[in-house]
Amino acid sequence: MYDIVFISYNEPNADANWELVKYRFPRAKRVDGVKGIHQAHIAAAKKCFTKMFWVVDADAKILDSFKFDHKVDEYDLETVHVWRSRNPVNDLLYGYGGVKLLPRKLTLNMDTTKPDMTTSISEYFKAMPETSNVTAFNTNEFEAWKGAFRECTKLASKTIDRQNEDETNERLRVWTTVGEDRPFGEYAIKGAIAGREYGLSSGVDIRLINDFDWLHEQFKQL
Repeated sequence: MYDIVFISYNEPNADANWELVKYRFPRAKRVDGVKGIHQAHIAAAKKCFTKMFWVVDADAKILDSFKFDHKVDEYDLETVHVWRSRNPVNDLLYGYGGVKLLPRKLTLNMDTTKPDMTTSISEYFKAMPETSNVTAFNTNEFEAWKGAFRECTKLASKTIDRQNEDETNERLRVWTTVGEDRPFGEYAIKGAIAGREYGLSSGVDIRLINDFDWLHEQFKQL
C-alpha cells in the first residue's frame, strides 16, 4: 500500500474531510498550512516512504467506492496518475480536484516554476477512468471564485501540458456558463470568466494563480 497524504491550506471544510479520510484510512498523513501548491506537495513527499504516494486535496469528499488500492506496474513508476472528480457546481467529470498518485522522488525534485503542479512533476501522465471524489470547492463565495479562477486560467492559457484543445474549450464553456443555481455557483461562474480572461491576456504572470494572497486581492475587487 502506498502512503496517503491529505493537503490543506485554510479550506473551510478541510478538518471535516480530513476526519473522514483518517477514519477510513488510518495510515493517512496530513500536510497543513504550507504556503504554495508546489511546496505543499514537496512537503507531502517528504512525509512518505513509498515509491508512489497518494494526494488528497482538502476539499475532496472521497467516494465510498474508492479504496486507494491501485498498484502501479514497474514501468509506470515515473507516471503521474490522476483520477476523475465530479464538480458539484457544473457536473464536469475529469481530473480537476481528483485524487492523485505521484512518484515520490520526482515530486521532491519537481519544477516549481510551472503554474500547473500536476504536470510539472513528470513527462508521463495517465488519466484514470475511475471517479475518486467530489471536489467540494464551493464552500463559500471566495473558495468558489478562487477554484474556478485558477482552473480556467490554466485551461485558457494552455499551460497544462498535453491538453486536448477541443476538450479544453468545452470545459471552459461549461465552467463559464453552467451552475448558477448551485451553492455559490454564481461566484464560480464569475471566477471562471475572470480566469479565462486572465489566462488569455498577454504579458501576465500565470504563476500568480498559486499565490492565494494575490487571489484574495483580486476577489475583493469584485
